[in-house]
Amino acid sequence: MIASTKKAREDVMTAVARALASVLALLCITAAAIESSAQSYPMRPVRIIVPFGAGGPTDVIARIVAQKLSEAWGQQVYTENLPGAGGNTGVAAAARAAADGYTMLVVSTGFMVNPSMYAKVPYDPVKDFAPVTLVAASPNVISVNPGFAAKTLKELIELVKAHPGTYSFAQPSTGSTPHLAGELFKQQYHLDLVTVPFNSAALAINSTISGHTPIAFTALPPAMSNVKEGKLRALAVLSVRRSPALPEVPTNTEAGVPDLESDTLTGIVAPAGTPTGIIERWRSGIATAVAAADVKERLETLGFSPVANTPHEFGARIRAEIAKWSKVVHDANIRAE
Repeated sequence: MIASTKKAREDVMTAVARALASVLALLCITAAAIESSAQSYPMRPVRIIVPFGAGGPTDVIARIVAQKLSEAWGQQVYTENLPGAGGNTGVAAAARAAADGYTMLVVSTGFMVNPSMYAKVPYDPVKDFAPVTLVAASPNVISVNPGFAAKTLKELIELVKAHPGTYSFAQPSTGSTPHLAGELFKQQYHLDLVTVPFNSAALAINSTISGHTPIAFTALPPAMSNVKEGKLRALAVLSVRRSPALPEVPTNTEAGVPDLESDTLTGIVAPAGTPTGIIERWRSGIATAVAAADVKERLETLGFSPVANTPHEFGARIRAEIAKWSKVVHDANIRAE
């Protein structure tokens, strides 16, 4: 009886061992197949969805990446513009795409902001996507009319506090990164500052140049030429380091006003479940691309600096941006229609 029981146990253990061996073999075969697929990738044209119209910085950077990767891989990488609903339409299309590396998505800061600003969005920025890399970043900038009394960021805070409700700032559109930067400024330093939204950065800047709204929060690219020509006076770039585009303008921390960092980000993500080998191929390809002198020059012309960090670093940045801006949106009661 004991011998029979012992043999039965041995048979069970043998069966379990064989099953485990089969599973391990299958996993090894699957891993090898995935690795082989990643090494031979791409075998057909690859699409980068741009969730905005053509011509903006996000679109231009996506086209730069597509061109460089096409050259490096000997396979077409192309962009497809799918604008609508503040970027949500294109992002939703990417979220529904197969996780095979043949559909990627270029994202801006709105990708992280929209879930807290819209009543409902058709995607989850963390669960539905795998981060690839932050391609480039551009700081927002606080500018004033050249005749405005405040010459520094600290003086601006003192002036607004001394005259609550008197001054206003122009911003390009409700929910944009510059708008949120302005709201963060108000919240961080308890300022009674009137927000004046415009339909574009050009209109916001023109309002400040003309003196109607003495202060402007904008992205760096539309402000650059006006600052260089003396039509605007930049008080600070909202970044941890100075911008090569305006090297003489201090960061907000250098100006004595910390915790106002606000970058416009442009990165690449993939549908969740995309093989890690393919994600690494994209990361390394983009890192090589943005290190090229001609790409650096084109990015700096746009007011961007190359980044090309790791998927882990970009994922952490995405989560940090979501946490930061969701609080600002909530406290300012900002809602998108």
